[in-house]
Amino acid sequence: MRLLTTTALAATLLVSPTATATTTASTSTSTSTSASTSTSTSTSTSTERIPVILVHGRNAGPGVWGTATAALTARGIPADRIFAWSYDTSRSTNEVLAGQLSAYVDQVLRQTSATQVDLVAHSLGSLPTRWYVKYGNGSRTVRTWVSLAGPNHGTGLAWFCALWDQGCKDMTPNSYVVGRLNAAPETPSPVRYFTFWSDCDEQISPPTSTPLTGAVNTKTAACLKHNDLLTDPAVLDGVTAALTGT
Repeated sequence: MRLLTTTALAATLLVSPTATATTTASTSTSTSTSASTSTSTSTSTSTERIPVILVHGRNAGPGVWGTATAALTARGIPADRIFAWSYDTSRSTNEVLAGQLSAYVDQVLRQTSATQVDLVAHSLGSLPTRWYVKYGNGSRTVRTWVSLAGPNHGTGLAWFCALWDQGCKDMTPNSYVVGRLNAAPETPSPVRYFTFWSDCDEQISPPTSTPLTGAVNTKTAACLKHNDLLTDPAVLDGVTAALTGT
């Protein structure tokens, strides 16, 4: 893993541009649109497709999902069923963000007349989405949850920004949020869980923090850095397969 100085680490930590089944993949890229700006031609296939909500990581925004959105649409997911949630990554996972995500999911369900959504999260985004699934309405409204390079069991590097950033504090190993999320079962039914992770992830320490008991956990074949999982074609192929069942 590439070493960073404390100063550089504090500035760049976890910035986006986390018996278990295990598979192998390669590299990836990603992007998406929001519920308020998503446009596309409506078709019968589109209206039947479960909406996909993309959730970015720390100090990022919906723009990181551009490549992923293109990849998902190219693989048959209609553009008007792809949304990106934008949020303040310095806020509390359980006290603030999970509730805001719940409201956003409700908005997407109303807009699309769907009854469920699929969630795809990168890095820190894995925590509020997972909290919503486990302790919010997500057990009812979420069909599939996907985590790319998520700090699902915490990351030691988060200590470098935990003093002033609640999002970082939530990512520290054995934090209140991480502890509650990993209380058995880690992956409560009926939601389907998938994770993608890399041995070369320089932000999730250790990289094995991402896999979850009860999820389909995919270790990339290629040596991918943290943000590479947003754009790697093999990872995006795996995400599409998770969302479509193919």
